[in-house]
Amino acid sequence: MQQALSSREIRSTEFAYITGVLHRETGIRLSPGKEALVAGRLDKRLRSLGLADYPEYVRYLRAQPARGAETIQLINLLTTNETFFFREQQHFDFLRDVVVPARDRGRALRLWSAASSTGEEAYTAAMVLSEVLADQPWEIVGTDISSRVVENARRGIYPLTASDKIPRQLLRKYWLRGREEYDGSMAVNRRLRDRVRFHHDNLMGRLGHHGKFDVILLRNVMIYFDPDTKRELVLRLQEMLQPGGYLIVGRSESLNGIPSRLQMIEPSIYRTPGQSRG
Repeated sequence: MQQALSSREIRSTEFAYITGVLHRETGIRLSPGKEALVAGRLDKRLRSLGLADYPEYVRYLRAQPARGAETIQLINLLTTNETFFFREQQHFDFLRDVVVPARDRGRALRLWSAASSTGEEAYTAAMVLSEVLADQPWEIVGTDISSRVVENARRGIYPLTASDKIPRQLLRKYWLRGREEYDGSMAVNRRLRDRVRFHHDNLMGRLGHHGKFDVILLRNVMIYFDPDTKRELVLRLQEMLQPGGYLIVGRSESLNGIPSRLQMIEPSIYRTPGQSRG
């Protein structure tokens, strides 16, 4: 009787090749010990391709064009997309209480959710900015390496269970409850969705076309990068900040040991030199 595919182990050689592709394309490093995670996320893909085991999948990957459709599938399956509304709320309080009052009133405040996943972070920031700035000029850009989650973010539809962290008054103001086939779901209203643009982009690729930002949120992402990738990324991100702009990382993350112009304002919040006009 043929062994079930889901119980097959991925060998070190196949693990090294697959995670090498991921690192080359995204900067994400999965170290040995993550074999079960990789196998668990790829088994369904192997079944859909009719492949018997991981050596066959590696041969299939090798035969595909570089950065082709299968590479995108691999990235979609292996990138982590855990997120929820108002995650690490202290950062959104800082946005409301510190960033907004000190903004340059001569232009739109711009925020970049640099690993936006399915959109919860970007829409949380949008609720905060909408409350304090209303119809004044502001905009949010969300980007992610996974094309799948970018499409989900653009739709702006979530299970009702995702509303648990959203304050009731904001839920009533910015979200619509689904009916009929959308029963059990909620959708962001057009007023908020029109302020947020999502793009499929690689943090390790060219990003200058997005312009400069007052705030960049890159939270709970660099923990997956090796030191060289972190240094390269921070140097690139600081060039995308306005003078006096902020880079905000996860509460468990730090830029210690990474040379840059950024100055720590408080743990996980860093600022470029310069002063925005108030």
